[in-house]
Amino acid sequence: MKEPLVPVIPMSHTAHIRSHRKPRRSATSSIALRAGVAGGVLSMAAAGASASASAAEPVTQTIELPTLTADMSAQVAQSAAATQQAAANYELRAERDAAAAKAATEAKKDLAAAKKAEAKKKAAEAARKAAAERATRSTERATLSASASASTSTSVSAPASGSVATVIAFLKAQVGDAYVMGATGPNAWDCSSLVQAAYKQVGVDLPRVSQDQSMAGTDVPLSSVQVGDILYWGGKGSAYHVGVYIGDGQYLDAANPSKGVVIQDLSGYPASGAVRVL
Repeated sequence: MKEPLVPVIPMSHTAHIRSHRKPRRSATSSIALRAGVAGGVLSMAAAGASASASAAEPVTQTIELPTLTADMSAQVAQSAAATQQAAANYELRAERDAAAAKAATEAKKDLAAAKKAEAKKKAAEAARKAAAERATRSTERATLSASASASTSTSVSAPASGSVATVIAFLKAQVGDAYVMGATGPNAWDCSSLVQAAYKQVGVDLPRVSQDQSMAGTDVPLSSVQVGDILYWGGKGSAYHVGVYIGDGQYLDAANPSKGVVIQDLSGYPASGAVRVL
């Protein structure tokens, strides 16, 4: 028995490749989707309208205020009184502080005035004392000058007895005067002008400068120095300072601008040599 023949249908050369085209939606599915979307929009609109209507309605709430009783009135009155008292206390304290500050300021002013008055009093006293000392020195100088004139009228080359005392008295009358380089008195001296002026009181003319004064008179060993001898510092003939020995290990000189004319201990500033002119 022969098998039946199967007809052969020619196929395209791309028939074996699956199609990538999206299947078309059926008309029924599309209509349902559109209906659902429309229904959702309508539902949202209705909900919004309902919410707007609810929001537009005012909400009324009744708050019950507390009743003002007699106790509460008393408490309020007490609080007000306490506040007023505190304000009064603060004001009183501020007034006291201001008064204390003013009193302190006045006390400072009074103290400053008292100090100023005391300073003026001391300055006036110092001026009076200085004037009295100047007057005393002037009197002593006048007396010494008169005495020197009387003693030198008889003998200038050979001073009379007591000449050393006259020299020392003149020198001591100048203690406290100022030291000024080149000055020759009567209230300011340098070392050599003071020595020259002292010996001039008894008629002894000395050179003006310390170098030449160290060459005057007779050399005296420092171990044998006597009252009235001239002391010098530095080399003989080149001395840079001079003074006069007044006894008890002391000498008098116009020291320097800071000291002026003073009496000093020879042990504190030993001399280089001495000469005797009386």
